[in-house]
Amino acid sequence: MKPRSSGRGFSAARMTAVLVKEFIQLTRDRLTYALILAVPVIQMLLFGYAINSDPRHLPTALLVQENSVYARSVVSSLANSSYFDIVRQARTPQELDQLVRTGEVQFAITIPGDFTRRVVRRDRAQILVEADATDPTATGSALAAISRLPQEALSHDLAGAVARPADPAAPFEVVVHRRYNPDNITAYNIVPGLLGIVLTLTLVMMTAIGMTREQERGTMESLLATPVQPLEVMVGKLAPFVIVGIVQTAVILLMARLLFGVPMAGGWPGLTLGTILFIIGSLGLGFLISTLTRTQLQAMQLSVFYLLPSILLSGFMFPFRGMPDWAQWLGTMLPVTHFLRIVRGALLKDQSFADMGPSLLALGIFVCAVAALAMARYRTTLD
Repeated sequence: MKPRSSGRGFSAARMTAVLVKEFIQLTRDRLTYALILAVPVIQMLLFGYAINSDPRHLPTALLVQENSVYARSVVSSLANSSYFDIVRQARTPQELDQLVRTGEVQFAITIPGDFTRRVVRRDRAQILVEADATDPTATGSALAAISRLPQEALSHDLAGAVARPADPAAPFEVVVHRRYNPDNITAYNIVPGLLGIVLTLTLVMMTAIGMTREQERGTMESLLATPVQPLEVMVGKLAPFVIVGIVQTAVILLMARLLFGVPMAGGWPGLTLGTILFIIGSLGLGFLISTLTRTQLQAMQLSVFYLLPSILLSGFMFPFRGMPDWAQWLGTMLPVTHFLRIVRGALLKDQSFADMGPSLLALGIFVCAVAALAMARYRTTLD
């Protein structure tokens, strides 16, 4: 008899069998491989089109307290700039302050009532530029551009009797007031934003993987034999993680104050409600992801797939207003975007409950939508 071959040599047939097996496995795990293909495409689109560290066309409000040729020339020069889009004309300083505090505008510019008289008399004419400096990156280039305004805005108006051929000084001065972050400390913007990213990373992923693990181990089968309703399951499973989220929030805020000196301006009622809504919504989203996946690996991949745009499109790392309109629209759909506005508005601006109203409403809608979808998917899974 011939001795049996050891099979140690390379066999094209065996290799082909393994290759076919892998292709079959690929068709069975479509979600994993779809995410592998989708993530680099999304990264290319976001980094190539949406990310912009030099934002332009920033919303600007004006308070013009005199109707003169010089004032109109300054306004026209601002409008012609690529950095400022004049979206509001305030009537009082209080209205202008409200627009900046709520975040509706990035800049507030005041032209005083004695502007023309001081320019003509060469008596240190000034205009006031107030910038929402909670994000120093968003305002840096625009403030550098506005520093050239005195030399350019009135170049065609100062002629004849008011010409200043021998005076090298600028006809007026731009006084810049960086509100909420006068020292341009980046940590004041990044550290509060980390609260939203950390809660998203831990709560969504932890819940999604934990629920999927129970499905893999078969412990969820014990619930199938009980009369427990989907809402009861979701509340019972997620309630302990709400405590985890609250503890994480307290730790991050304490470290932000002690290590980085982040100002705690106030706004605690709105911040408290916003944090609770965001925690519940993140946990509900994790529960929903667990109903869409079969393995812990898939749950982790979907969680990361959600985390990526949350970091890039929410205004956490890059200026929100520097993104194109379509990217801002996508960012507005993310709950992290609204939560970051609440956190920064409370800690840096002392926003009132009413100031946070739109963002709180958006988080409330998110919680209701995610809870409804999770319960519907869980009921479908039971069937």
